[in-house]
Amino acid sequence: MTDTIIHDRTGAEDVGEPKPAAALVAPVKKKRSILVWLSIGWLVAIVGAALLANVLPLASYVTPVAAPRLSPSFGSFDLLLGTDTLGRSMMSRIIYGARVSLVVGACAGLIGFVIGSFVGLVGGYFGKRFGWFVTLLADAMLAFPPLILLLALSSILTPSISTILFGLTLVVIPGFIRLARANTMAWSSREFVRAARNMGAGHSRILFKEILPNVIAPLSAYLPIIMAGLIVAEGSLSFLGLGIPPPQPSWGGMIGDGKDAIADYPHLVFVPAVAIFFTVFALNQVGDHLRSKFDRTMQD
Repeated sequence: MTDTIIHDRTGAEDVGEPKPAAALVAPVKKKRSILVWLSIGWLVAIVGAALLANVLPLASYVTPVAAPRLSPSFGSFDLLLGTDTLGRSMMSRIIYGARVSLVVGACAGLIGFVIGSFVGLVGGYFGKRFGWFVTLLADAMLAFPPLILLLALSSILTPSISTILFGLTLVVIPGFIRLARANTMAWSSREFVRAARNMGAGHSRILFKEILPNVIAPLSAYLPIIMAGLIVAEGSLSFLGLGIPPPQPSWGGMIGDGKDAIADYPHLVFVPAVAIFFTVFALNQVGDHLRSKFDRTMQD
């Protein structure tokens, strides 16, 4: 009886009886939050408006268009956000001021990203004395109060976009150095790096071919959050009168110009403050989304 059963099973297998297919588990798709989509939309809109400011039907940001301190109204595109203390269009000054805030935040962030990432990458890979020196340099720069450094530079040098860029770049470099060094040290001990070293690969190949592609993702995800902080820092300097000199508008400078009349004309302060809030909030949302997507330490 047993032989018959075995023969029947063997025969069924020889005939080619179909086997049950292995179950396939579809990958889980993570849905993006509605806040991420709204943040991306706001950033696209504000960047597009800043780039196309000369093409948009806007009055000059230095030319009065109506009576001073008019409240926002729907009668004209220039008066959509009201007028400032000199009768200039708030809409025009917000859009042209976006150029300053976005350029300062993007350029200072990118320069600090490149310099800090390179120094941290080299310091984390070679370690020993050079790594100790890089860590000491970053700690010393982080220990110095950023606001004091920015105020000192603004008082010594002529206030301009280049001065603000220089100061803000110095502020963000040590953060990228520490982050790049920590990630480099973690990846330098991986098996594929040791294998490449045993196969005779040089330091430059290991740094830029093996380690850098794995380090660049979390560093890039950190960049939007840094840019958000830089926009706030630029606004703080302009509010204190140490930012971009007039008549070039900036969001922080607009808040400083309208602070004395906030009780009677709150739109002079709230309009640029809302622009800063939405931009910084959008950059933080995008940065958090990129970190959750590319930073492996935050993934399950």
